Amino acid sequence: MSTLRSRASSPSKQSTTHQGMGAIVHADGVAFRVWAPHAEKIFVTGTFNEWNEDSLSMESENNGYWYVDVPQAKIGDEYRFILFHGNEKLSRIDPYAREVTTSVGNGIIHDSSFDWGNDSFKLPPRNELVIYELHVGSFRRKKEDKPGTFYDAITRLDHLKRIGINAIEIMPTQEFAGDLSWGYNPAHIFAVESAYGGPKAFKEFVKEAHRLGIGIILDVVYNHFGPSDLNLWKFDGWSENDMGGIYFYNDWRSETPWGNTRPDYGRGEVRQFIFDNAMMWFDDYHVDGLRYDATVYIRTVRGPADPDCDLPEGWSLVQWINAAAKAKKPDALLIAEDLQNNAWLTKDTPSGGAGFDAQWDAAFVHPIRSAVISIDDAGRSMQSVKAALLNQYNEDPYDRVIYSESHDEVANGKARIPYEIDPNDAQGHFAQKRSTLAAAMVFTAPGVPMLFQGQEFLEGEWFRDDVPLDWDNKEEYSGIVRLYRDLIHLRLNKKGNSIALTGSPTDVYRVDEEKKVLAIHRWREDPVNHLVIIANFSNNDYSDFRVGFPLAGRWRLAVNTDAKIYSPLFLNTPSTDIQTEDAPYDGQPCSSPVRVGPYCALIFIHEK
Repeated sequence: MSTLRSRASSPSKQSTTHQGMGAIVHADGVAFRVWAPHAEKIFVTGTFNEWNEDSLSMESENNGYWYVDVPQAKIGDEYRFILFHGNEKLSRIDPYAREVTTSVGNGIIHDSSFDWGNDSFKLPPRNELVIYELHVGSFRRKKEDKPGTFYDAITRLDHLKRIGINAIEIMPTQEFAGDLSWGYNPAHIFAVESAYGGPKAFKEFVKEAHRLGIGIILDVVYNHFGPSDLNLWKFDGWSENDMGGIYFYNDWRSETPWGNTRPDYGRGEVRQFIFDNAMMWFDDYHVDGLRYDATVYIRTVRGPADPDCDLPEGWSLVQWINAAAKAKKPDALLIAEDLQNNAWLTKDTPSGGAGFDAQWDAAFVHPIRSAVISIDDAGRSMQSVKAALLNQYNEDPYDRVIYSESHDEVANGKARIPYEIDPNDAQGHFAQKRSTLAAAMVFTAPGVPMLFQGQEFLEGEWFRDDVPLDWDNKEEYSGIVRLYRDLIHLRLNKKGNSIALTGSPTDVYRVDEEKKVLAIHRWREDPVNHLVIIANFSNNDYSDFRVGFPLAGRWRLAVNTDAKIYSPLFLNTPSTDIQTEDAPYDGQPCSSPVRVGPYCALIFIHEK
């Protein structure tokens, strides 16, 4: 595979040309390089030559690339390429533009310098992570005509720090069409969305997050580009079958659910384009990981509809990027959103795997949501919940991201869990009780837990990019926020007595389909620590409910999700610490009667 250095001009010219792609800032001006193998001539134009379209001719490097050095160009200037192909004259934004005015505007010669200070942040290991998925445009306080920016988001980082979040997954920030979007329609993958504040704002956000001990994982979209405001479409005038030209497949392999805009993973220059983009986020923006959108449409043509229709070049591209990312940043977290329960995604690349660290776990989210959303208790399957808790890939439960809400699960015909539970009273008793029960399962199961923005204060209805979070809920439902904080702090062993939740061993030793109760044992042997979670998925208040325990002695009640401190609507069922009795039960050596409130999770920690 070629590299940026090897694809530049011939050896005789390398002493007088500058390496790189796009606008290359150097001591004596700015050089420009663009790939356009079917263009017959190309000019660069911009504010540096008063937009004269034929005064700065680019020279062919005889390998599909064109180059020119412009001494008078400088940082901050706007620019475009003018390409000629047959009778066509095409005005194009630089595909490698690091900054643009808008998705249909001009490239900007970007100032890549930034004072990162002493930033040396390293992401915690997977078993010590709690992820918060965030959409920059709606992560703001009031509804306005414009979306929120990274600067707005910075003002809310203290909230995330307080509840214990140590990693943020940001929905895509690559420049997209218009100002409002989820971000999964990238128009310019090297530019940060101008409506969000552009590249400097993103760097400021990352720097401040790192200062607070929070890592940044960025969503990237490589399964398709566009489809609107797609500057890459027929970039140099050439195409086949009236399709996308040099950056895209020009046959049936172009087909995706979002249009015929799949990049040509088999073309070396396109592979390099995507590879360079992935590396840029680590090098220039100090991100700590990438989450790839819909990888099933990178590794196959038609995804779940035709899983045998493989794209081997897509698989090998992902392997190349992931191996390089790990070599560059060994602690980077690489996540696949594939949702097909494919264990090969999280196998390492030497073994033929895709090299991801984790994948979003569809086998967790769907059973958990079903168990709390079902109207009748009889519809809740404890066996399905058990299977969700124990699911893993490659014998490692931490190669999955587990959650009850994500941007996909709360839109597209679905809604937030409280709203799904009771659309007439999404902050009412049942909505609060069962949504927090789902959260308790997320934060006590082995896996990398994730929550979606606003979940911690009962954000209602469904996710929309033009509706800001209702931050008033943070104060109105401060008890629910506290419950999420307590669960997260327990998950991260903040008090030094719950390290079992960072271990792998898990035994769901009671699955009571009649009473809709689970008993779950979590433990670690290094150091020795044991927890038991008793989860009641019914509306019954069980008193003197006998449950087995794996060890004799005192078990301290660390969290009771029915406690009144979390909500005035909760019953405050008087559960307490327990001392086991020498009475085997549930296949365990000892047991105790326990008071378990409706739709409640009790978390006990064994005390030596």
